[in-house]
Amino acid sequence: MGEAAERIPKPLITVGSRPILWHIMRWDASWGHKEFILCLGYRADTVKEFVLEHNEALGNDFMLAGREAQLLGSDMGDWGITFLDTGIHASVGDRLLATKSYVGEDEVFLCTYGDGLTDAPLDEMIDRLVESGKTGLFMTVRPRLSYHVVDADDEGNVRSIHPMSSADVLINGGFFVLRSRIFDDLRPGEDFMEGVARLAREGDMFAYRHDGFWAPMDTMKDKQDLDAIAENGNLPWLRFPRKLASA
Repeated sequence: MGEAAERIPKPLITVGSRPILWHIMRWDASWGHKEFILCLGYRADTVKEFVLEHNEALGNDFMLAGREAQLLGSDMGDWGITFLDTGIHASVGDRLLATKSYVGEDEVFLCTYGDGLTDAPLDEMIDRLVESGKTGLFMTVRPRLSYHVVDADDEGNVRSIHPMSSADVLINGGFFVLRSRIFDDLRPGEDFMEGVARLAREGDMFAYRHDGFWAPMDTMKDKQDLDAIAENGNLPWLRFPRKLASA
């Protein structure tokens, strides 16, 4: 993300008028999941400042009685957020392990990175994991790349060329539903996806294919694409779409 990520952590880079972190949490909250653990690292202070200083009146309708704003809607007012400083250089696996005592006795919990949006049906994803009996589920999607896939033989004779989007290729979409027993399977210092791959080899992971909306924010071009969607006012990753007020 270049200079944009030099001053603030990537999850605070905005989509429209809100950090992508807010959009992700809003998606979770729209499904009734409002208890969050933020695994903080680089510029943890800026994430804390955003939440602590967030003025909901700037992003919601309200009535003014004297000098007191009476909110007619709420962005974050009923969310419970744990700010967990997991260190600047920790692996994703170590960050997840650090949440174990905060997850507590919840048998199933949700996990995602801070740089992607989707309209996937979260309740269905949770149900699929529970029905499967497996330790974890992750969402798979078609890659959003403009590259073309080339099929050629060993001598270089091209048999076909087609867009990556039409290829029979699925990638990790970055949204997970996990059972708490995964904490017993992760190894300190190990990359999270190494642990997921090991569980997959053991037949203990479920891939949930999502063909609806999914978009990463890995580059400034990705951000521009998401900003254009936000500008339109119809945000597919919000279950109850509304145009975002400036804030």
